[in-house]
Amino acid sequence: MNFSLNSKAKFQNILSVFLAFLLKWVTLAVVIGVLIGSSSALFLYLLDRVTSYRSLHNNLVFLLPFAGLFIGLLYHYFGKSVSGGNHLLVQEYGAPKAIIPLKMAPLILVGTLITHLFGGSAGREGTAVQIGGSIADQFSRLFHLDSTHRKLLIAIGISAGFAAVFGTPWAGTLFAIEILVVGSLRYKTFLLCMISAFVANFTCEWWSIQHTAYQITDLPNFTASIFFITIGSGVLFGLIALVFMKGTSQWNAAFKKYISYPPLRPFIGGLLFLILYISIGDVKYLGLGIPTIVESFEHTQGFEVFLLKILFTSLTLGSGFKGGEVTPLFFIGAALGSFLSIYFAASTSFLAALGFVAVFSGATKTPWASSLMGIELFGIESGLFLLLACWLSATFSGPQNLYNSPPHPQLSKFYKKLYDWWKKNNLIQSSNR
Repeated sequence: MNFSLNSKAKFQNILSVFLAFLLKWVTLAVVIGVLIGSSSALFLYLLDRVTSYRSLHNNLVFLLPFAGLFIGLLYHYFGKSVSGGNHLLVQEYGAPKAIIPLKMAPLILVGTLITHLFGGSAGREGTAVQIGGSIADQFSRLFHLDSTHRKLLIAIGISAGFAAVFGTPWAGTLFAIEILVVGSLRYKTFLLCMISAFVANFTCEWWSIQHTAYQITDLPNFTASIFFITIGSGVLFGLIALVFMKGTSQWNAAFKKYISYPPLRPFIGGLLFLILYISIGDVKYLGLGIPTIVESFEHTQGFEVFLLKILFTSLTLGSGFKGGEVTPLFFIGAALGSFLSIYFAASTSFLAALGFVAVFSGATKTPWASSLMGIELFGIESGLFLLLACWLSATFSGPQNLYNSPPHPQLSKFYKKLYDWWKKNNLIQSSNR
């Protein structure tokens, strides 16, 4: 009898602790989702305003070098502790040291808006993710959380930021998990990231923020021909993602090597950007480039379009301007897919959709999140094609990713097997001779 009573008391105690934990963290996820959803709505509203204004006054691009100087000075004197951006979030998740300063949110907001106002080629996901991560981490101080729970908050914040800015809550959920916790996933992490992502997305929509709609107008049947077209396209998308990553890192390394004073890097980068813009004379490479993305689903693009976007964006971000990489990756992928439709027996919108998500997958190594994003945007009927293209792109774009996050375990196994095969066949030794 005593044993039964003791067991019942222990069970009730465990249950009460579990329910208290669940209530606390679900409440936190909801509150964080509302805060980040509202912050993202404000960011998207302001970004739309500055983009519209710049579109009416394209000559603002001639002031881009001075805008870069201002951003450089702002971060050099007031934002050194948060200059790592997305890399800082990943580092803090991997090895928590100090709470991310809240000033990361307003600094990246201002820096991104200035970049876009003056025509810099950048995205928006980096801004939303940094706003999300920095806001969420403030609750670590409020509740005196340990490093383990701080990591959970960072993941929640990143999920909410990504979901709100693109209107894709399922992709937002998996995006944070793939770049942060893949290989050591806990169910509570998935649950709380999902809650914050959906709440943030609903909150953003509640503020009447409209996301761009994309559509596959001619989805092919699954045939042998389409299967091999998807495979070939996926490989090409991965190689282009690799070119983008290499280009951005090379620009960044060059500016750090030859310009010792950080505020001058975006100033010189702005000058080079301006020279490039004058030489090309096309406004489609300024800012997000959403009109060109939409156009890529309807009309084929030239070979130079995706290559020039790589050049403009890698120069912008590599020199120190603020923003994200994802929307430019959408541009590059959609434009490349659109171009491939000239030679591949598949519709323009279908290949543009594959490129839209697959180049993103290759650069970020988030094939599951990328595939889910495609399903949320284009419909579940395209899911098998998207999944195949995203995994191939992530595989053939090399082991590195934009965020320096831990490698995907499945991809790591592939690269290890490839390395062992090279070594077994003496290809590594011969290449060193």
